[in-house]
Amino acid sequence: MLACETLGGDERVGGMKLSCRTDWNLDEIRAIYDRPLLELVYDAATVHRKYFDARKVQVSELLSIKTGGCPEDCSYCPQAARYHTGVKRHGLLDVEKVYDFAVAAKKRGASRVCLGAAWREIRDNSDFDNVCEMVRKVSDLGVEVCCTLGMLQQNQADRLKEAGLYAYNHNLDTSREYYSQVIGTRGYDDRLATLRRVRKAKLTVCSGGILGMGESISDRLEMLRTYATMETPPDSLPINTLVPVEGTPLGEKQKQEETKVSIWDLVRMIATTRLVLPKTVIRLSAGRLERGVTDHALCFMAGANSIFTGEKLLTTPNPGEASDQEMFALLGLEPKEPFQELSHHA
Repeated sequence: MLACETLGGDERVGGMKLSCRTDWNLDEIRAIYDRPLLELVYDAATVHRKYFDARKVQVSELLSIKTGGCPEDCSYCPQAARYHTGVKRHGLLDVEKVYDFAVAAKKRGASRVCLGAAWREIRDNSDFDNVCEMVRKVSDLGVEVCCTLGMLQQNQADRLKEAGLYAYNHNLDTSREYYSQVIGTRGYDDRLATLRRVRKAKLTVCSGGILGMGESISDRLEMLRTYATMETPPDSLPINTLVPVEGTPLGEKQKQEETKVSIWDLVRMIATTRLVLPKTVIRLSAGRLERGVTDHALCFMAGANSIFTGEKLLTTPNPGEASDQEMFALLGLEPKEPFQELSHHA
């Protein structure tokens, strides 16, 4: 039932034969998720070590290059223009300012620099020309460059690839069934279409979800099934836990309902993802600030192998560089070099 290539013959993990597959159904994924926790984590850790150096964790930094004023209605997002969240808007940053940030991020140990803009979609204008120039300059530093700019058309994906972009992030967020409870201004198929264009442009795909928005376990696993049944699965998958922001619908909802994600649910989700998508980099993303070193250690053991560092993830708080360096030293981890993602085309 595990989604790995057979290594050296009829190799098994936890009594299950390793085989590559993209035909998962929800019951199969749920059976993995529901396994006894210690067995689940052990098997995930075993598979993780088949494909990755477990001591290496990629360090990424994320910069908001255009903040606020987004016309979308994503219920979790403080950058939506319709919500009153106190986020200070700013237009597109200067190319040199973004380049200086990337230089500093590389010196701090980041091997991936992510650039995010609060746009519904990319428009073919001078702002997009400037983003392409940002990508050119930052990619010349020898780091992976990832952008998250909203929906894009094929010619735009191709232009970003030509500029040197390595990865494009566009999250599905949750299951198709629950999606309409969170977002009404963009359809699920719109997101899938963007991912197809990213893949066609031969960019690596970064796409994941958010836990703690009121969704069920089945919604989380159905999202995972969607990724696992793609012809080419995502190269990396961010697993976020909701950071509730006052003024957003989900921020207000969490005041009334307990939707906080337990460490055990997070670890189960990471371990299940590692077993179903063994070649995919799992990015431990938003929501890290409330997790201590012990929680992080469990996540890394279960198969997570990337973090975002820095004081902010776009507009929400995040552990700073110093605390992450201390954690790496304590756990014996090392920053992973750039361009080490496994190719799903191999």
